[in-house]
Amino acid sequence: MALSISAVVLLTIIVVLMVRKSGLKAGHAVVCALLGFYLASSSVAPTIHSLTTNVAGMIGGIKF
Repeated sequence: MALSISAVVLLTIIVVLMVRKSGLKAGHAVVCALLGFYLASSSVAPTIHSLTTNVAGMIGGIKF
């Protein structure tokens, strides 16, 4: 059985848990989100995209 989950959903869940349990302030989470939007429109975006795609492929290729 393969489980597919969007990176956006996964990261949102992690941020919500960190805000509620780990003491991450909501303002810090907003700043991190804005940084993500600015990174997405920068020249570094293709490199970040290929890195995350390769890591996801590596994780997806692990056989249990």
